[in-house]
Amino acid sequence: MSGVEIRELESFLVLAQELHFGRAGERLYISQSRVSQLLRSLEGRIGAPLVERTSRRVSLTPLGESFLVSLRPAYDALRATVDEARAAARGMGEALRIGFQGTVDDDLGEAIARFGDRYPDCAIDIVEIPLSDPFGPLRREEMDCAVVLLPVTEDDLVLGPVFSRQPQTLAVSVRHPFAARESVSAEELADCRLIRIDGGAPEYWRQAQAPDLTPGGLPIPSGPSVNTLQEGLSLAAANRGVMLLCRSTAEYHARRDSVTFVPVRGLPDSELGLLRHRLRPSAQAEAFALAVGETTGTAN
Repeated sequence: MSGVEIRELESFLVLAQELHFGRAGERLYISQSRVSQLLRSLEGRIGAPLVERTSRRVSLTPLGESFLVSLRPAYDALRATVDEARAAARGMGEALRIGFQGTVDDDLGEAIARFGDRYPDCAIDIVEIPLSDPFGPLRREEMDCAVVLLPVTEDDLVLGPVFSRQPQTLAVSVRHPFAARESVSAEELADCRLIRIDGGAPEYWRQAQAPDLTPGGLPIPSGPSVNTLQEGLSLAAANRGVMLLCRSTAEYHARRDSVTFVPVRGLPDSELGLLRHRLRPSAQAEAFALAVGETTGTAN
């Protein structure tokens, strides 16, 4: 196994997670054929197949399963060692400033704890980002990285990892007709006044969080506009409108005396992504991105 390349190991690890050459290539930012080439090279070094391929499915061979169990902790340790060396070279004395939208859920909390254990001398500051300005604080250098709702198509920002895929729910007043429902369809949003997001967020982003039309093309009436999550929840509690939220945020902000959260069928799931500035790389942010990827199982 002399001369093994780290890219071969990375390709195998990602393919073992995805069990799909196309998706593995997307995560690695290489072509499907390149993933196959790297895997064949690794199998040639080992001397036996690690993956079974058919026209319908991809699966690990027994040797591949055994190899994965042994490789994963060794690879993670290697990545951590390299990251620690890089951080030491660049300096990790300054604080890591993390912005977030919604809530710090279990995965994000674990990633913060992992980073803190790995770099105990690096202080960690956590600041909530207003819904109305998801990208501004990072561009103004008020933070090193930011956890924001997707989609993100900003050229000056680096996206990844992407994690916390969640169904969407509708925050409604306990007095609202939907409050007693087990779920509502996306088309029924046409019967609501949907709370919008104010401020300087790009239109494509605001539309993703509070669309003007249902998937079937029905117009959704506009409710009041807000800058923050708490403003939106307060207006929903007052029955001034309804607000779309991901399930984890809804569960965290459960206020059964005034607001209830009803699952919405027929909308794309909500996702979070970690953002860093492309032109102002930060050793702290890069190390935290690795911690998030490890915690959420999305590390490349």
